[in-house]
Amino acid sequence: MRSLTTNHQAQFQQRWVGLRNPHVRSLAWLLDAPDVLDAISPRWQGKIAKLPTHTADHCRDWLLQLDADAVAFEAYLDVQRFTRLGRYAERLLAWYFKHQGQLVAHGLPVRSGKEDTIGEFDFLLRFDQALVHWELATKFYLLAVDDPVLQAVQQADYFVGPNLADTLGRKMRKILDRQLALGEHPAAQALLPQPLATAQALVKGWLFHRRGSQIDLAHLGVSEHHCQGWWCTLNELEAHLGSVGVVLPRTSWLAPARLRLDLGVDVSDLKIQLHQHFEQDNMPLMVASLRREGDEWFETERGFVVPDAWPQQAVAKING
Repeated sequence: MRSLTTNHQAQFQQRWVGLRNPHVRSLAWLLDAPDVLDAISPRWQGKIAKLPTHTADHCRDWLLQLDADAVAFEAYLDVQRFTRLGRYAERLLAWYFKHQGQLVAHGLPVRSGKEDTIGEFDFLLRFDQALVHWELATKFYLLAVDDPVLQAVQQADYFVGPNLADTLGRKMRKILDRQLALGEHPAAQALLPQPLATAQALVKGWLFHRRGSQIDLAHLGVSEHHCQGWWCTLNELEAHLGSVGVVLPRTSWLAPARLRLDLGVDVSDLKIQLHQHFEQDNMPLMVASLRREGDEWFETERGFVVPDAWPQQAVAKING
């Protein structure tokens, strides 16, 4: 496994320094970031989608124009109504597919009768003359078991969501076994303008490891180029975060942060903020280390800070 010194943040900031609008930066990240999973790994049975190579480069001018005038884009996003990051990411990509002339439907429910909802197509897209079904998964998982002696039996379920609601393995089994089979249902077929050519999952996100972890994830079907960060308990924060950081709200979890100077927080004050949060709520928080450039802060690394009981709870989730 590559180390955290291979820094996705630095690469992103260099490539997209001209983008300032946070939502345009999030869209650029979705188009440009490496996938979480290796599409050619046999374990995914050819069901992992990939955007065409150099997608973001080919629409660079369009993204810069969108950044310069994002009024219609932001109205379309209507960010205030989103409580789930996945829905926000879907909306971002829907805007892109719409302007590429590829969007047939987004968030199309499939019902059997008036009340019985069978499922929902995230995206129906037209590539050339083919109709395809894509599910979008935007996920953030922490590697809760990283003992090198377990490397040979390492499982995707060892990656646990910060809220302990799911694991990478369980999520992918749900997508592959259920969500991608939606087009086979008669009620779904009745909605389709033509038969589906394929059904695949586009998986974006970040995986978080303990600092210094050296476990090989290739046999799990995880891309060696995936975006990664660290995770630690609150007591370990100073060893992971620089002198200035910030808690990232959920809709800021996609692209590396670019912030006004007044939003940076000294690490000692940030630790107090996190301590107060954990007194009321056990949900881990994502934080970013910041570096000043001119009159702005730029993210250099990111990680999840978890309450002290979280590691044991995560192992219980894996074994449950």
